[in-house]
Amino acid sequence: MPEGHTVHRTANEFSNLFAGSEVTVSSPQGRFSAGAKLISGRVLVKAKAIGKQLFLEFDNGLTLRIHLGIYGKWSFKKHQGELPEAVGQVRARFVNQNHFADLRGPTVCEVISKAEVKAVEKRLGPDPLNPNPKGQQEQRFVDKVHSSKTSIGLLLMNQDVISGIGNVYRAEILFRAGISPHRPGSTLTEQEIRAIWADAVDLLKVGVKTGHMITRDELRTKKPNKADRNYVYKREGTPCRNCGTNVSIEIMATRKLYWCVSCQN
Repeated sequence: MPEGHTVHRTANEFSNLFAGSEVTVSSPQGRFSAGAKLISGRVLVKAKAIGKQLFLEFDNGLTLRIHLGIYGKWSFKKHQGELPEAVGQVRARFVNQNHFADLRGPTVCEVISKAEVKAVEKRLGPDPLNPNPKGQQEQRFVDKVHSSKTSIGLLLMNQDVISGIGNVYRAEILFRAGISPHRPGSTLTEQEIRAIWADAVDLLKVGVKTGHMITRDELRTKKPNKADRNYVYKREGTPCRNCGTNVSIEIMATRKLYWCVSCQN
């Protein structure tokens, strides 16, 4: 499942290629035909991401909300007037004078009103890639974690607590912090919680810039192989890069959890 940095990159792509232009929207697959008619021919005013959700706002006051889920994918290409036939199950196609974008397999693809957008935004947790200057987003995260007896490993995957963190960032942020994924949120100090937030902000920015989840600081300016980018994610049974203890794997609420029992205690 794409994590927050990927969705922010998609929002940036829409802003660069489609914002301010009239967009023709269709549904080659047919499942989004009714929704496409509501926004086709309208000007895309703004594209923004909150965590794993993308919002495309049009000039008629309607917004397209998209959540890729596990199988959703985007493709962006240039065209010179003649569009290629849609390949595969394309839920929605977006076309302007120079570019087109195809969306396949999203979990959510729906046109909603401004009031509905606000309701979704209110439900979502703070997004490290959308921090405000006065720190309210960070404080929301601190309050949510500190008031919960749920394990921090589960809290980081809860989009109502923090938006945009998935399995990779969950494993890597907790390893970098030296915190066991099993610790209840209420047992973490305020300093530990704020450090988790700051690291999430930092790592997701790297993800947006590079397009990759690189969590080893020494590799940020390079193009590391996928197997070398992280400390513990998908490295079960191999020596921890820090202490040499074999990285552990277990199932936490149906998702694979990777961590070092020696470094994270």
